[in-house]
Amino acid sequence: MVVNRKCFVCVLLMINLTRILSTSEEDEDVKYANRCEVCKVVATELEQRLQETGKTHEVIETGYSLDDVKPKKKKPYQKSELRLVESLEGICDRILEYNIHKERTDSTRFAKGMSQTFRTLHGLVDKGVKVELGIPYELWDKPSVEITNMKMQCEALLENSESDIEDWYWNFQNIKSLQDFLCKDIYLKNHDSSCLNEKLKGDSGNIAGKTKTKTKSEL
Repeated sequence: MVVNRKCFVCVLLMINLTRILSTSEEDEDVKYANRCEVCKVVATELEQRLQETGKTHEVIETGYSLDDVKPKKKKPYQKSELRLVESLEGICDRILEYNIHKERTDSTRFAKGMSQTFRTLHGLVDKGVKVELGIPYELWDKPSVEITNMKMQCEALLENSESDIEDWYWNFQNIKSLQDFLCKDIYLKNHDSSCLNEKLKGDSGNIAGKTKTKTKSEL
């Protein structure tokens, strides 16, 4: 393959990206989710799941009778305990759909979809450029150590916050967001909660309200 000037620039970019992605979990480049980031993602996923399960107008029957004489109670699925149980099921598994967007530095680095870094690397491979990251190509899109760590933190959060989530579901769901009720008011009380205000702006990962644009050398 003949390497022209344009491709040579791509190779230089590839080398920089490789340095970013080839570090071990002991290196400074690996940054696990903090308490705020974990709660933010969990609250986002659970509220989204509740929106999905809340679209049905199904009515469920509760209670039972051995003689089948006593009628069963009917209750809207939207206001049932079953909806909460089914919404919580697999929440932490949904975190495995996230990726690390290393071109971002705030909490928005945890997001679904392929990062700019890996889009660039995949693009190089599609053009025939050999890219070595120290891991097989088929593992490129597998969950990173930061994501699997967040999944474990998610499981611990749900276990320790079960009663608080139930309280929100039954009493505060229409008053406060889960992020405010669980994260800001309870889980992050006396802890840094600044990540809750960080919003993704465009595809650059800038925080809303900040105008800095990342250059290629920062990616």
